[in-house]
Parts: sequence; C-alpha cells; structure tokens
Amino acid sequence: MTLGKSLSPSPSLSLSLSLSRPLLSLLLPWYDFISVLRDRSHIDETLRLATEEKAGDYAGALQRLRKIYHTSIRPMEQAYKYNELRQHEISAYPGRTLGDSSTDGEITSKPMVLFLGPWSVGKSSMINYLLGMNDSPYQLYTGAEPTTSEFTVIMHGEKIRSVEGIVMAADSSRSFSPLEKFGQNFLEKLVGIEMPHKLLERVTFVDTPGIIENRKQQERGYPFNDVCQWFIDRADLIFVVFDPTKLDVGLELEMLFRQLKGRESQIRIILNKADNLVTQDLMRVYGALFWSLAPLINVTEPPRVYVSSFWPYDYAADTSRELFKREEISLLEDLNQVIENRMENKIAFIRQHGIRVRIHGLLVDRYVQTFKEKMSFFSDPELVFKEIVDDPDKFYIFKSILAKTNVSKFDLPNRDAYRDFFGVNPITNFKPLQAECSYMGGCLLDKIERAITTDLPALLSSINSGKQPGLSSCETTGCGEKPKNRYRKN
Repeated sequence: MTLGKSLSPSPSLSLSLSLSRPLLSLLLPWYDFISVLRDRSHIDETLRLATEEKAGDYAGALQRLRKIYHTSIRPMEQAYKYNELRQHEISAYPGRTLGDSSTDGEITSKPMVLFLGPWSVGKSSMINYLLGMNDSPYQLYTGAEPTTSEFTVIMHGEKIRSVEGIVMAADSSRSFSPLEKFGQNFLEKLVGIEMPHKLLERVTFVDTPGIIENRKQQERGYPFNDVCQWFIDRADLIFVVFDPTKLDVGLELEMLFRQLKGRESQIRIILNKADNLVTQDLMRVYGALFWSLAPLINVTEPPRVYVSSFWPYDYAADTSRELFKREEISLLEDLNQVIENRMENKIAFIRQHGIRVRIHGLLVDRYVQTFKEKMSFFSDPELVFKEIVDDPDKFYIFKSILAKTNVSKFDLPNRDAYRDFFGVNPITNFKPLQAECSYMGGCLLDKIERAITTDLPALLSSINSGKQPGLSSCETTGCGEKPKNRYRKN
C-alpha cells in the first residue's frame, strides 16, 4: 500500500482503468468516464451515519460485560490454563479466542470487517469507496497489477496518520498485540491507518494482500495462512471478493476456504466489477462462480452473493444499474446490521466462551478425580495418568461430564487435545473444582455458571428491551432467556 498516492489522470492509471473496463474505454473518452462520480448519499443514509449513538448506554453495557468476564470467567480460565488448551485445539472451536494480554482490547474493540480474495479484484477500491477516500492523500493504492502487499487496518483516530505494525503490536490498548507471535517480518507488513470518520467510529476495516496462486506462502517471509486465520477468527463480517476475470480456485484460495469453515454465517461473497459485462455474460459468470466455489463451501445454505461494482465512478452504460444499486444497498444493510448488533454479538460471544471454559474446567476436574481414585501407594503416577489420558473413554471422562452436567456432546473438545495439554501441564498442578472455593470469593464453578445462566442473559435482555444496563441490573432482573446472536442467520 502506498500512502499519498492520489487518483489523477496519469498514463499508467489510464492504462489500468482501460484494462479493467474494456467496454467503457470503447464507449467514452477516459477522462470523461472517470469524471462521472457516483452519488454516495445512500451510503450515509443506509448506514445511518448521521444518527448519534447513545454512548452512555453502550459504555454501561460494555463496563458490565467486562466486569462479568473478569470476575466470573477469567478466574477459571487462569486456574485451569484454558489458553494453553486452545494452542492445541484448533479445529473443534472455530472462532475467536480470549484470555491473552489483549482481553480488554478484544471486548472493547469495534466490529471488524475483513476483505479477502484474489489480487486486483477491487478490495482496496471498495474500502476507498465506502469511506469516500478516493482522490485523497490517504486512499489505498489500487491498480490492475497486484498492489497491496500489506495487511492494512483502517481504524478511527482523532487525526489522519499511519501507524507502523510494530507500534500497533506494542500498544496494549489495542487488540493487535498477539500478532507479535508471527515475527518481525510480518510486523513490517502490517500497517494501520487512523482517520476521523463516522463509519470508522463504529467499525474497523482490514484489507489483505491479494491471493496469488503462483506464489508459495513461504516466499512472503511470514506464515500468511496463520495470519489470515488470526484475522478470520476475530472478524464479524468477511467479504470474499471476486471479479469476472478471476474465478478459478487454486491451492492458496482452497486453503483459505478451509480456514473459513465454521464461519459461514459471517461470509459474504462479492462479485465485483459486474458492470464490465452485459447481462447474458454476467449470468454465465455468476454460474461459473458458484461452480468454482461449490466444492469449497459444504453447507446446506450457500453464503449470500452480492453482484455489483464497488468503486466511486458511475456504472457502465447499458448495464443493470438498478440491480447493482439494489445489491449495493443490501450489502450496506448487512454491514449496518453487524454494527447495530455489535453489543449483542459481544455478549453472545463472551457467553459462548464462558461455556467452553466451564466445560474445560469440568473435564480437568474429572481427570484429577480419576487420577486420584486410581492412584495407590505402589502405583507409578506417570503410568497411571498415561493410561487415563490415552484412553479417557475407558474411565468415562467425557461421558460422566455429559451425564452429570448440562453439556451438549457437540460442545465437547477434542480428546487428543488433552493429551498435548497434560503433556506440558502435569495433572498434579491442578486442584479439584471443590477445592477452588474461598469464603469471600465463592466457588469458581458457581461464579461461571451464574454468569452463563443469569448475568449475561440478563445483560442481553436489558439491551434488547432498551433499558440502561447499570452495574446491578443482572442481580435485580434475574435470569433471562438464552441469548441469541441476531446477526447469525439460522
């Protein structure tokens, strides 16, 4: 990405646009074409950017959510080292993680919208269009060739400035400090842009390097797929962008869709630059896109596909401009739903995370109890525990959890993950749950169960009913219904 590159009628840019818009280059002179800007008023209207938010209500709910997490969920997380289980457990729980040094940053962060896809399909142009950055010093550089080589985070700030990746990772107030684990080579490819913008007060955009199938990810100098996975796990909405000339699926794109498994409710497919084609050709391209993606998306309900042209200039002549305009408004409404439901989504996510921490604590407790029951004076502790961890079903570790507690079998983690977990955390390091109680603080299990069944549902109910969630609201309103993430489409 190059900052300070404005959009002016230069020969190289003229060639880029004429290559990407072949029909228009025949119909209109180039300069006349780019001078016709599209009306952007529908963007502000659909996203309700002129509407002032109730900052007090949101801040109160966020304060309560942070308190519930730190007092009721975090203690069990630390006592039973849930974070270390997550390092060995990748596939069982697709989604975000908590519990590292950036926990508060995760809870207080704005919704993240991630842009993925092949090179030069219009990801950066789409961000420029949504933010009105075209022809400004800080627009994202675009072109017909691969242009974006960095992960670019566009976020709100008091003034326009760029932030180096090493600074973003070192700032504990942000949610990007875990990115340090990917090494200095990656941090040099991480760039932040801060600017005062109404939309960025409510959402953060992440632009990614385009996928180039003839380049191995090792040649990038950092673990590209692992970095993508980190952003995927934290994204509230994922736009996978294609254009009519790049519909083929190679190894790197196939790997990307494997990483998106379990996040289908967040994925939106975008067929960009649709006004390059006449209607008949567009129908063929639309079918070809589904044909290419069908083997990669194994769900009964396919992701929503938006067909339009997302850049600031007018649609090409003799194309379905009304259809493209309606598709664009539908996409903006989708984005607005994520913004409006961000507090509900945070509460639902923290509750889901609390359920997983509770299950982990119950399983560790069961392993500890079984180990103590099988130990005798003459037993070898290592051999006894090896037998238990190698075949937990023989000792009914997981079945006993299902029988005695309100746990779904679909929420149980991978059994093999516990072999690795106890390989670095000796069983003798953990106490039974009944021993994790104090006179003043109560029991860890009681606190996390109260958060899951009472506090978080009550906080969600207070938001949905329009009440201001004070610090004592969950104690006074009682247990609400199970929270539903309204953004997820069931």
